[in-house]
Amino acid sequence: MPRPRQALLTRDRIVETALALIDADGLDKLSTRRLAAALGVRGPSLYNHFATKEEILDAVADSVTAAVDVGAFDRCDWQEALRRWARSYRAALAAHPHVVPYLARGPGRRPAALTMADAVYGALVRAGWPPARATHIGAAMRYFVAGSALGSFARGFVEDPSLYAAHPHLTQAHRLAGHQRSVDEGAFALGLDALLHGLAAEHAATVGPLERADGPG
Repeated sequence: MPRPRQALLTRDRIVETALALIDADGLDKLSTRRLAAALGVRGPSLYNHFATKEEILDAVADSVTAAVDVGAFDRCDWQEALRRWARSYRAALAAHPHVVPYLARGPGRRPAALTMADAVYGALVRAGWPPARATHIGAAMRYFVAGSALGSFARGFVEDPSLYAAHPHLTQAHRLAGHQRSVDEGAFALGLDALLHGLAAEHAATVGPLERADGPG
């Protein structure tokens, strides 16, 4: 019987299947045995493409990060770039919330994550922020975005009015779950505005306006 012209297993297929399993059942439920079964192969076949399960998870996490748009850092001022990046970052993470705890560990050796970190840090330094402060800002933004994508504030309140009878300021809390999207998106927008306004004030006080280079005559 002739061998197939195309390999049955590829890195991309492994990553896509692993991400689908994580999305469905959570990070803790992923095992190389389950992944191999979902791919219709034996477990050792995975190790022709990835040396360890950790490498698979790194590739999965990086595939999520790769969906984040960092192009604004080349087109916009630092504040607008941070705003657009934060929204794109949150959308990418919110689409795969079970991966967020793994991503929160930091970029490690992941190419897309390092590219994103370089884009953010570089734009902030070009805007005049001291390197140490640029690092703090990047970290603060990542904390904020990852936290907002990790779970729903509104969904944390159950739809049982009797539960809140003893809490006079929470008499309408049972309604929050029914307005999950507007509550969570509104909270993210408010927090992002507050964070950026605070940074803008600090930039004005400590860095000041940047001198514009003269264009060609």
